[in-house]
Amino acid sequence: MKKLILLFLLFSTGLSAQKWTSLFDGKTLKGWTQRGGKAIYKVENGQIVGQTVSDTPNSFLCTDKDYGDFILELDLKLDDEMNGGVQFRSLSKPDYQNGRVHGYQMEVDPSTRAWSGGIYDEGRRDWLYNLNHNPAGQNAFVKLGWNKYRIEAIGNTLRTFINGIPTAHVIDDMTDKGFIALQVHSIYAAMKPGMTIRWKNIRIQTENLKPSPLDEC
Repeated sequence: MKKLILLFLLFSTGLSAQKWTSLFDGKTLKGWTQRGGKAIYKVENGQIVGQTVSDTPNSFLCTDKDYGDFILELDLKLDDEMNGGVQFRSLSKPDYQNGRVHGYQMEVDPSTRAWSGGIYDEGRRDWLYNLNHNPAGQNAFVKLGWNKYRIEAIGNTLRTFINGIPTAHVIDDMTDKGFIALQVHSIYAAMKPGMTIRWKNIRIQTENLKPSPLDEC
């Protein structure tokens, strides 16, 4: 009996350490608010779909809740080769460029430079880490297939992964808390109205965080 109790306690502890909270109910955009541009966001087949429109700046579908230390995972897919991103620890304040969304972004970039998974500082300092020195990371993104994005933001350590492959590792303490947002980029270069990006399985951990081993960076 004692052995059974011990096994149960160990199993329960393991479950609590891996507790995930869904940020998307699969049916509505409850818990999210759009900021910035006027790109179209809607729910289709259990996915959030973002669609480009003309004559509007970058658009962001933002969580109503702010997050500090966390591990975030989601799946995303491009229907077209368009630019986008996943904001984290991001802000929108009236006294900063009239409420412009700014903060860290895990890049979605299917162009030939292949910087998907890099960390960009939207609306502030631009690139903190592109992938010029990470060829393995540059090959992680599947252009027109599903990709698993993972962000680990713990203290001043920011790490990103695509499909299990490390893409960026930055030490930075400018912002320690903010919202998460799904970006649809404004139209530029070969982009056009009606291009779409999809997100699903959006989940987060905020307690008992276990970052990936440091040899995966």
